[in-house]
Amino acid sequence: MLTEDEARGLVLRELARPARGMNLDLAISRVETVSFGWVFYWCARQDIGRPAGQRPTLGGNGPFLVDRENERLIRTATSKPVAQQITDYERRLRREAHARNAAAKRVVQR
Repeated sequence: MLTEDEARGLVLRELARPARGMNLDLAISRVETVSFGWVFYWCARQDIGRPAGQRPTLGGNGPFLVDRENERLIRTATSKPVAQQITDYERRLRREAHARNAAAKRVVQR
């Protein structure tokens, strides 16, 4: 099971990967705790603290979802609201748990 600091390390390693045509210092700007782990929002370091009306240096930077139980790092899309993607992932976790329980019952019944 991941701690928030370990999850932060996963995200920072992902942000440190070289991206084609992008030479920016990237940073985590905000972290939210959710039922399964955390949502890490990120941006160009120079945008942290920038006034709300100013255009950011970097666009298209959807946050990462990190699952504390299975250590998944999920890159979200910018085309859907983050809240919807969190709901979708929670639904996925319920389906996976149901499938595991059903498989375990089948094994016991044999």
